[in-house]
Amino acid sequence: MTATSVAETAGVGEILKRNLRQNGILIAFIVVFAVAALLNPSFLSGGNITNLVLQYSYILILAMGMLLVIVAAQIDLSVGSVVALAGAVSAVLVIKNGMPWWVGVLAALGVGLLVGAWQGFWVAFVGIPGFIVSLGGMLLFRGLTYLVLNSISLSPFGGTYYEIANGFQNGLLGGYGVDNFTMLVFALGGLAFVYLQWRTRQGRLRYKQQVDGLALFIGKQVIVFAVLMWFGYQLATSRGLPNVLVLLIVLVIIYTLVSQKTVFGRHVFAIGGNLNAAKLSGVRVRRINFWVFVNMGLLAAVAGIVYSSRMNAAQPNAGDGVELDAIAACFIGGASTTGGIGRIGGAMIGGMIMAVMSNIMQLMGWPQPTQKVARGLVLLLAVAFDLWNRRRAETAA
Repeated sequence: MTATSVAETAGVGEILKRNLRQNGILIAFIVVFAVAALLNPSFLSGGNITNLVLQYSYILILAMGMLLVIVAAQIDLSVGSVVALAGAVSAVLVIKNGMPWWVGVLAALGVGLLVGAWQGFWVAFVGIPGFIVSLGGMLLFRGLTYLVLNSISLSPFGGTYYEIANGFQNGLLGGYGVDNFTMLVFALGGLAFVYLQWRTRQGRLRYKQQVDGLALFIGKQVIVFAVLMWFGYQLATSRGLPNVLVLLIVLVIIYTLVSQKTVFGRHVFAIGGNLNAAKLSGVRVRRINFWVFVNMGLLAAVAGIVYSSRMNAAQPNAGDGVELDAIAACFIGGASTTGGIGRIGGAMIGGMIMAVMSNIMQLMGWPQPTQKVARGLVLLLAVAFDLWNRRRAETAA
């Protein structure tokens, strides 16, 4: 039997064992999604699916930056305050001083970069743990938000700024009851995904690595394509393609490539996986840690723009507690509590699990305290699973 045929006929059970973390979280998402649909049929409506995208996209944006921080064996507790500060600065310029929307956006991004550089300096070059630095930052930047806003809310943004998180791309190709442009975008996206998966499979075969059997591979791609088209159909029959979803997809593609295909991404994983080995290998640990926090500040500012646009206002208490949602998304998505392990896709799935849970609990009319209890238990179970999985792997080795 050739190496290629061995790879193609690898057992499903063996493949699942090699990828327990990724497959486990995907199965968990499917179960949570199915339960939500059974509990409340309106969960599957186009309007609710659209609201899911609009309401929770900023959490997924934060989760991308938080994943790199966690992989580098650090933590950032200040991102909720940075979300508020970025939105506050933008609101003062756009609402209070009447400047163009793009000035507010650039100012918010500049705030995020400065915050990231500030925290990165203390972590990377002074040597203070990220937990302590960001805990101080959480208080510092929240206080600055109150000062910038003079302890009052500013609204409304209106215009183009409002459209960032509330606007849609629709009607470009017509359609009766279904937006053709949205369906075309999802069809092209689905075909691109299948093509990339096929190329990945062929590359693994060339290196004689085990892959799914051809029938299983085709079946999985058909299912993924069908799910994407169903999701696109729900959006197309509601209001079309949300602007914020386009932004989110672009960021997911960029950060997936950064984390998996660049020297920077490999160095982040090396630092989190084995700090001493990374130093001996010539990795510039201080520089990498600095830029990890700068990147987190930038994405927190992007999330702040999206959040303030969605709310059509800047509020002193905006983003309160969202750092916990971002951290939970990463851990639920398979990131290790000790660093060195995690994927952007996993963090996105973890964030979607949190979003689906929050959404269905709201649809069911659960009180806020009960919702917090449920989310806390899910986070605890996810971390417990991570520890159990790591210990099992160490025992097997």
